[in-house]
Amino acid sequence: MGIQTVKIPVSGMTCGNCASSVERKLSTSPGVSSARVDLAGGTATVEFDADRTKLPDLLLAIEQLGYTVQQ
Repeated sequence: MGIQTVKIPVSGMTCGNCASSVERKLSTSPGVSSARVDLAGGTATVEFDADRTKLPDLLLAIEQLGYTVQQ
């Protein structure tokens, strides 16, 4: 499958620390090459190797932090 980029709508982030937490969690997930969170837009843009990780794993990582992912 190779490298994929997805934009994930995330709700519940209210401050810069929230966005940083999500970005840090995604960035350290296996197979993720980059993660950027837009607090104002309520999105996380993630570039990942689909051979090493799957989208549901990334969504779960965000939800484990207490935020809601909208699919």
